[in-house]
Amino acid sequence: MKFVCDGLSLAEAVLKVSKACAVRTTAPIMECIKLTALGEEVSLLATDGELSIRKTVKAEIFEEGEICVPGKLFADFIGKLAGEEVCIATGEKGVEIKYRDAGTFMQSLPAEEFPAISFEIGENSFTMKQSALKKIINETTFCCAQDDSRPVLKGCLMEFGDKLEMVALDGYRLALASAPILAKSGERSIICPARTLSEIAKMLEKDDEEITLFAQGGMLLVSAEGTTVVSRLYQGDFIRKENVIPSQFSTVVTLQKSELIASAERAAILIRGDKNNLVTMAIDSDCVKVTSVSDFGNVDESVKAQVAGMEMTISMNAKYLLDALRALEEESVTISFNGAVSPFILQNAENKESLYLILPVRNAA
Repeated sequence: MKFVCDGLSLAEAVLKVSKACAVRTTAPIMECIKLTALGEEVSLLATDGELSIRKTVKAEIFEEGEICVPGKLFADFIGKLAGEEVCIATGEKGVEIKYRDAGTFMQSLPAEEFPAISFEIGENSFTMKQSALKKIINETTFCCAQDDSRPVLKGCLMEFGDKLEMVALDGYRLALASAPILAKSGERSIICPARTLSEIAKMLEKDDEEITLFAQGGMLLVSAEGTTVVSRLYQGDFIRKENVIPSQFSTVVTLQKSELIASAERAAILIRGDKNNLVTMAIDSDCVKVTSVSDFGNVDESVKAQVAGMEMTISMNAKYLLDALRALEEESVTISFNGAVSPFILQNAENKESLYLILPVRNAA
């Protein structure tokens, strides 16, 4: 194998695919990037067994072939050659990388050892605007679980009907958002890893253009601008949103998002590092009092609000509150409650396509 290509294009491609290289594995091949020189392109492919990313770049191919290189080392090294023309060739010692009047060798592994990745996925398809898909991903994935105790909650439930509804939850909070679908074949639901969705969002650079997701046999494929992502889907039962989202509320508060964010951010400073990261909201007849107490001091502020229903006091994790508020688009937002120990929801005052549910924390004080 031997090819010459622009260092910047190669560096950008390596950076993209290296996100799928496995870490802390006993199989060295899973830490590699597979290089394939064929025709007028070089294909770079990495996988960790769940997520696979392939990226192609234009190159002048002198000798077709394929080889596997250490992903992290290769990415770091090529990243330092972004302004150079790079020649890569296989040699007796491994892979030879030449640039200007210099060169280096890097160990390699045979391409035959790299796991086979199927890109023949197309039984079900769903087409959306790139801007709509990116928006709904950003509105939900931050609520996915981070630990492995319930693997299915590390993904988002995507339900394709007349529109796409996406649900994420981690046991303490829930996000629900919807977006229009332009076309589909088959009507079904899938559970896609949040990590995969985050990588897909990075591919969506042309808001007005369409993107198609293909699903088949527990796998998902998305391709755009020379980058292809293939991912395993999670299997299992996802919590039904209808069972956890209240339909009626005893107290509804409407206020300015920026004012509540500012107060909550100040309240969160003094409780930074505390186990529960606890802030308290006291709902009065015409305002919301935001307080926090720690060994370092206390914050006590009031935010003007329109209040319908019962007065009450409720405590919650400050991060969960701030994450939800920042994800809402409108300046005017509503927060709906059913008492101090029941889940509450946050929504835009007008556009109800997204919703955030948060479990309160019992305040021992």
